[in-house]
Amino acid sequence: MLEKPNFYSVIIGTELLNGRRKDAHFAFLNQQLLSRGWEQKASFVINDNTNLMENIFNLIKSDPNSVMFCFGGIGATPDDYTREVAGKVFTNGKMEFHEEAKNRILNQFGTEAYPHRINMAYLPINAKLLKNVVNNVAGFYLEDRFFFTPGFPSMSQAMVIEALDKIYPKSNIEKYRKVMTINASENDLIDTMKKIPENIDLSSLPKIIGDKRKVVISLAGYDKDEVEKYFGLFVDYCLEVGKEFVFEDVSS
Repeated sequence: MLEKPNFYSVIIGTELLNGRRKDAHFAFLNQQLLSRGWEQKASFVINDNTNLMENIFNLIKSDPNSVMFCFGGIGATPDDYTREVAGKVFTNGKMEFHEEAKNRILNQFGTEAYPHRINMAYLPINAKLLKNVVNNVAGFYLEDRFFFTPGFPSMSQAMVIEALDKIYPKSNIEKYRKVMTINASENDLIDTMKKIPENIDLSSLPKIIGDKRKVVISLAGYDKDEVEKYFGLFVDYCLEVGKEFVFEDVSS
């Protein structure tokens, strides 16, 4: 297991983008990750386009700490390209009929596995399987990092849980967070915000309460001392210019 994985989701389906179906994957994956102390770094919703899919997979692959959950495109219809593109990007185009995946399809469908369903067992080499609790047609994963599931939530959700429970059950590292509410506008704080490095999570949430402008500033990171250091820049600014502040998220 990677010590500090960056989680990505890729949700494939033209029918999601044209409004024929609603996505259920992002919210479910996000909830599962957060409950284990993980966070998503990015999520992509794309149509069934092989070039776009390949570019997104390569982008995620370029992150040495990436962990990807991909939803959709591993069925048997002509617009199911995920297996082929995954093979191209992650195994240099090397594919094989996975014997266990093939046997599961045969046990489920018998002679009706041919001529099309059986092709769902044609996977990138060295793939490991994820159990399909609905119809026994497996999902799969590569390198313990890149997970491929069907587009149907009834199938994919159990696979997400299986993958996380098996390989990424819980984060051993917790982020340290500091929060304050400042009686100011965001514009007042921009110069201070620019001093925060990329490895520190900065959140700025403007509010208007009554007739007063307020900004909730949140900083988070794995290094407590570093978070305290940069959080102190906002405190110093407030003291210098006389801005009132409290160390909490004031929402009303």
